[in-house]
This record gives sequence, C-alpha cells and structure tokens, in this order.
Amino acid sequence: MLNNSLTDSLAKPPKGMEVGLFFGSFNPIHAGHLIIAQAVLQEANLREVWFIVSPQNPLKKNQSLAHEFDRYEMVQLAIADNPHFRVSDIEFRMKRPSYTIDTLVRLSEKYPAHHFRLIMGMDNLQIFSKWKNNQEILKNYGIIIYPRPGSADSEMTAHPNIELIESPLLDISATYIRKCIRSGKSIKYLVPEMVEDYIRARKLFI
Repeated sequence: MLNNSLTDSLAKPPKGMEVGLFFGSFNPIHAGHLIIAQAVLQEANLREVWFIVSPQNPLKKNQSLAHEFDRYEMVQLAIADNPHFRVSDIEFRMKRPSYTIDTLVRLSEKYPAHHFRLIMGMDNLQIFSKWKNNQEILKNYGIIIYPRPGSADSEMTAHPNIELIESPLLDISATYIRKCIRSGKSIKYLVPEMVEDYIRARKLFI
C-alpha cells in the first residue's frame, strides 16, 4: 500500500506545487468525496489534493463522530492507490476549535514553496462571508468551488480568486452510510472496500 500521509518524513511532497485542500470530518470518507477530489484535481489543474481531517471539536460533542485517528486511517486507506492524494492530521495538533485560516497559515509556513487553494461546495460559498478572515483566504489562497445539489449560484463566483469547476452532482451522505451500518444494511459501493473492512473490524458507527 502506498503511503499518502503527510506525517511521514519519507513521504514529503515535491516542492513548488499547486495543492487543493479538502477539509472535512470524513465520518466516514465515501465515494462522493473521492469522486469530487478527482474532479477537482483534473479540472483545476492541481498537482495534489490533500484531505485535511478535522478533529473532534470539544465544544460540539457528536456521539456519531468516530475518533479522529480512525477517520484519518480510513482516509489513508481510501486514497492509498492514488499518488496525487494525501491526508494530513495537521489540525490534530492545533488549538481547538481551529479555524480554516489558521490551518492555511500553518500549512503555508510548513510548505512555503506550495500554493494552497481551498476546495469547497457551492453551499459553503453561500455562507463564506461569515468565515473568520474570509478576505484573507480569498486574497492569499483562493477557492475552488464544486457544484452541490440544490445549491443556488452565488455572485461570489465572479471573484478572480474563485474558480468554479464542473463535477458530478453527488449527494452521498455520511449520515445515510452510518444509518445503514446501524441497521445492518450493506454499504457496498458507498465506501471503498478497505474502508468498509476497517469499519467492520473496528465496529464503528454501530
């Protein structure tokens, strides 16, 4: 299995790359995440997509949220065969709750040769004005937007640092996947086979 982890000193990414950052709880990572990441990689001409696994927010306890290390491992398993995908646990060692701008700054300090761009769905763009230091994110990093089912267009897509890409309209829900697991239904094709095996072995989401 390939090692796509950014915590491994032997797996440092090449210098001077255009990198898309895909933030999420990935609870669990599923086919929709992977299809979107591949579409963004190709349409936005990125060298890599990094999956940034969000840790448990101590202020927002969620009983259905698997441990952050389990979620990290599931992402690692899901992307192991794609040399353009990596997973990062950088937020695990940051002050909580963490803000996207703080993670972006930390990554820029650690990998100064790279240019990072934020990946988000159209639904998140509609509330982006409420994000901490949103103008700094736009100015210094930029955003790649993928369409979401039922999301209206935003005037912000006209901004020069926002790129709207084409991608499949997917509405695969991690909530639905967890519900299937609890009820003993199959999650085949919804998650990669290795992720399904991991969930079964660890008895997650039951």
